[in-house]
Amino acid sequence: MRVSFRMLLAAGCCALTSLTCGFATDPSQAGSADIIVTAATSYEPLAALHGGERFPAGSQLLVIHNGAAAPLVRDFAATADASVSFDGKSVLFSAKKNTADPWQIWELNLFDRSVRQVIHSDSDAIRPFYLPGWRLVYARRAGSHFQMYSARLIESKTLDEIEGKGVQPVFPISFLNFSAIPSDVLADGRILFESLYPLGEGNAPELFRVYSDGSGVESYRCDHSTAARWGGRQIRSGDVVFTHGSSLSRFTSRLAAEERVTAPAAEYAGGVTETASGDWLLSARGSRQGKFQLKLWKPGASALRVMLARHTENLVEPVLVAPRERPRRHPSALHDWSYANLLALDARISRDGAMQSTPASVRLEAQDASGRAVSLGTAPVESDGSFFVETPADRAIRFVLLDAKGEVIRMEHGWFWIRRGEQRYCVGCHAGPEHAPENRVPEVLTRSATPVDLTSARGGN
Repeated sequence: MRVSFRMLLAAGCCALTSLTCGFATDPSQAGSADIIVTAATSYEPLAALHGGERFPAGSQLLVIHNGAAAPLVRDFAATADASVSFDGKSVLFSAKKNTADPWQIWELNLFDRSVRQVIHSDSDAIRPFYLPGWRLVYARRAGSHFQMYSARLIESKTLDEIEGKGVQPVFPISFLNFSAIPSDVLADGRILFESLYPLGEGNAPELFRVYSDGSGVESYRCDHSTAARWGGRQIRSGDVVFTHGSSLSRFTSRLAAEERVTAPAAEYAGGVTETASGDWLLSARGSRQGKFQLKLWKPGASALRVMLARHTENLVEPVLVAPRERPRRHPSALHDWSYANLLALDARISRDGAMQSTPASVRLEAQDASGRAVSLGTAPVESDGSFFVETPADRAIRFVLLDAKGEVIRMEHGWFWIRRGEQRYCVGCHAGPEHAPENRVPEVLTRSATPVDLTSARGGN
């Protein structure tokens, strides 16, 4: 009886351990690389887009080595958002040292396990990603929302010489009255980020991209719908895989619209990571009432394979601890101006269909401190649809097309921004990033090479 009781007790202890610590399948399924994942009792993936807390009950980064999970770092009240460096030697993460502290950005050296604080801020700083060069991008709370910032990882006189003395160690790269949250750094050096569509005032989560200096902001694709898109990550093929929640889709270079990924039915958290074997490492659960588990999926397979699960915690945001290809470093072409220039090649071109009348002028609107639209003036639109304007920089703006009577023909659905010293052109009004311009000189440049001044601080019309 004693032997039987001890065996029963041992079995009970093992069962209790699996309930509290989770269980893992064959770790070789993910290759030899370690995995870092965020464990959290409660997880709200879209909360930050509305200025909220994604981990209201706290979170902890775990490192999975040979199938066993352990805390990545200790002595922190909460940790999340792991981002592994391109050489695989260090990890950026957001953390709270004490429960009442705001989230801040830290870096762990994987060789000597040393930890240092990278971002010191009086407000929350989350979702860091390494940029090629000596910088990172992250989101910082600004009132009721988050904006993206670029910051140096280190300070040195050498960086002043490389970047130029006019480049600030920390500077904003998004300028909205709504949240913009980094999601990945793409192979071409641009930042993939999440915001609400229409950009700056909508309700549906959408994916956008912008260069690392904040210039060239645009939708990743213009096939917008009411379906939410978030959790975008780029895989080795160059495709960007993201989630709608109940399904996965991808953006691929050959298509102007998203392509549905034929994956098993599940609720997906986003943040797909591709392993060396080609399997996808992802977070999924059977229903909204369950917990997200760490799973592996071979594209085309009929089922997901559980790699790690915890009955009381969600396992989300998995990343591999391994070297990877370094993205291209974007050379900034911004000028030292207080304004920006924008050339529209043909405002008549739009994904919204043919216009009912011919545009005669364009009105520039901006958001004031309370988010209300204010007019900054108008500029003429040439017969070929072209116009050339000087705009205020680093603030939310949009264009409105008017007919000869001053009536609105069409207006942009949301807001965007132009950086200080940026010179930008667009093919048309919400034409989509896949459209190329015609090979002709726009009429507005044959009339004058000087843009119409629509900066409120310098006059306007």
